[in-house]
Amino acid sequence: MDSSMHPYRSVLYIPGSKERALDKARSLPTDAIIFDLEDAVAPDAKAEARQILGEALRQGGYGKRFKIVRINALTTEWGLEDARALRDVGADAILLPKVNTSSDIDNLSDVIGSDLPIWTMMETPVSVFNAREIAAHAQVTGLVAGTNDLTKDLGCRTRADRLPLMTALQMIVMAARAARIVAVDGVYNRFRDGDGLKAECEQGRDLGFDGKTLIHPAQVEIANTAFAPTNSEIELAARQIAAYEESRASGQGIAVVDGQIVENLHVVAAQRIQAKAQAIAEMATE
Repeated sequence: MDSSMHPYRSVLYIPGSKERALDKARSLPTDAIIFDLEDAVAPDAKAEARQILGEALRQGGYGKRFKIVRINALTTEWGLEDARALRDVGADAILLPKVNTSSDIDNLSDVIGSDLPIWTMMETPVSVFNAREIAAHAQVTGLVAGTNDLTKDLGCRTRADRLPLMTALQMIVMAARAARIVAVDGVYNRFRDGDGLKAECEQGRDLGFDGKTLIHPAQVEIANTAFAPTNSEIELAARQIAAYEESRASGQGIAVVDGQIVENLHVVAAQRIQAKAQAIAEMATE
């Protein structure tokens, strides 16, 4: 699967130990799934979860959803076996927690090989300071903001505007954009608070994230809507591209749409909107 052309509006965590949840995920309208063997699985259930998840992924049926397996950290007693057992079961990427430097990624690559993409949890102050180096690693194709762990490590207060996390969130996005890889925002814990989730999704979209990690299926629709181009954005993009092409054909370097100048950089942004809308439409055809 070409991850660069895939939408990541909604990235839903699913416990790797829950067969019913693994089955239900096959029909959920989420763009991507993180099959979780770390936080969602109790220590005494790790080995069984590894087996259950492996069987589910071999069985397949997840359609166009991007499949990401979050293993336990390699420094734990479960991480290496997670990586060995799940490197060949059909996942699209392995998500590595507790990453601090690119050498942590090298350690995982030594186990799973250099072909399987790696996503990284950005959940420590050290990882944020090293975000550019981590994102630039040849095997890394996605960064996931671990906002709960960052909040804990920073000792900051939880606020609706996420002001204490703003520097970290922006550094994660900038690192991802510099490397031209995916950046996904952290979870919203109050899963019954639709209005709060909507506001945080819109903030994440404004910051430049591609989508949001989710902890409950009820959150999927809100995230899908928030991170998708609106009809007005799609319509404006088409008019900007058409106007710019017409101006170029007549020997002009710029165009004007709705009283605003349209240059090449605006056309690039408009084309990106069209590509995202097309990718979302293709997700809905399965």
